[in-house]
Amino acid sequence: MEWQPDEQGLQQVLQLLKDSQSPDTATQRAVQEKLEQLNQFPDFNNYLIFVLTSLKSEDEPTRSLSGLILKNNVKAHYQNFPPNVADFIKRECLNNIGDPSPLIRATIGILITTIASKGELQMWPELLPQLCNLLNSDDYNTCEGSFGALQKICEDSSELLDSDALNRPLNIMIPKFLQFFKHCSPKIRSHAIACVNQFIIGRAQALMDNIDTFIESLFALAGDEDCEVRKNVCRALVMLLEVRIDRLIPHMHSIIQYMLQRTQDPDENVALEACEFWLTLAEQPICKEALSGHLVQLIPILVNGMKYSEIDIILLKGDVEEDETVPDSEQDIKPRFHKSRTVTLQHEGGEGEEGEDIDDDEDDDDDTLSDWNLRKCSAAALDVLANVFREELLPHLLPLLKGLLFHPDWVIKESGILVLGAIAEGCMQGMVPYLPELIPHLILCLCDKKALVRSIACWTLSRYAHWVVSQPPDAHLKPLMTELLTRILDGNKRVQEAACRCCT
Repeated sequence: MEWQPDEQGLQQVLQLLKDSQSPDTATQRAVQEKLEQLNQFPDFNNYLIFVLTSLKSEDEPTRSLSGLILKNNVKAHYQNFPPNVADFIKRECLNNIGDPSPLIRATIGILITTIASKGELQMWPELLPQLCNLLNSDDYNTCEGSFGALQKICEDSSELLDSDALNRPLNIMIPKFLQFFKHCSPKIRSHAIACVNQFIIGRAQALMDNIDTFIESLFALAGDEDCEVRKNVCRALVMLLEVRIDRLIPHMHSIIQYMLQRTQDPDENVALEACEFWLTLAEQPICKEALSGHLVQLIPILVNGMKYSEIDIILLKGDVEEDETVPDSEQDIKPRFHKSRTVTLQHEGGEGEEGEDIDDDEDDDDDTLSDWNLRKCSAAALDVLANVFREELLPHLLPLLKGLLFHPDWVIKESGILVLGAIAEGCMQGMVPYLPELIPHLILCLCDKKALVRSIACWTLSRYAHWVVSQPPDAHLKPLMTELLTRILDGNKRVQEAACRCCT
């Protein structure tokens, strides 16, 4: 007979869920104590799955919270769940993966993935076949919920799925996913691409066997109206460039034209994915040959991407010029650790390191900004391309630079100073004739009324320090050091820090 909740026990659990949403500290402490007590009873987890999947009269946040508490219990002590409790939870998850609520579907998907990650992919043999079968459902919610769960499983268990331990389910799953690239729902199309993308870097055999179909399907979605679909298409092409460039070379001209468009996509997440294409291409032997004819289009796009966005300025408090009297927070005085030079991007972690020098850009250490954004990616791409093309880049850059560096809009002016710093390593020889005029201008920028201009000027000057010290001291070094010492006492802490870094 199927488990049924005791009404009194159910009310107790519901009250606990309500209390756990209270902001009161004492209430939260009491909730934690109660949770520890209830976790001594094996069927407490039955109540949690019941609230999540069956108690449709409750509000969605409460039902979802019940699922998240259950997920934490699974992570902490799933091995202690009695078999009948574990089976009940798994059965309820699969029976309700098509819940009408997107929030509940997502919560059930997270719960399924958490159970699977506890070694249950081997112990839950019906999971993958059932989820794949549910993709064929005429009910959108069931199809979307199943795909959401499969995407999470693919993200968490990609190596296991491509192993003999599970009899290589990808041989069935990959062709199945490819069928859904043409689905009428953009959410389903996006899920399908995201699932396949998990197996590109690992060169899963099932994907390699279908690689041409995959690439053709991506091309068919290149102009998709949905931004998530476009983002996943760009992500796929970037990874394919790294592991199967042989299959992309025949189409490289068209792919470059496409990525030029997408790097200007109105959705910044799409633009960021596309921008990473240039970083990856710069590491390939064919880069110079493939890109030479496109620099006239690419360079202005990258330069444009190096401007602060409106949200960046808000997060960086770009309108706050003096903050030296504001007490340092714990984050302000934390130790900093030097990062190694790499342009490898960690897609799912959301973090990227754009090189030893670029990584020292003054906004990298601001925890209110995402660790990797379009500005930083554009700067990193320009940096690595400058190292590939050297002086060949300058005819495309110099006409732009003059307009940027002397622009009345501080945001555009600041981006020009960043451009100048980004090309310093790769284009140094070609820049030498212009430095006698540019360095004094940068020193003047150390006095700019905008703190973000002053701080980026510190950074860019540090990139040209070798040239500055090679000149007679009175020419540039003395004026620079005089101004830097003033900036160390700047009214803005960001500028103080940038000046200190420049001096070191």
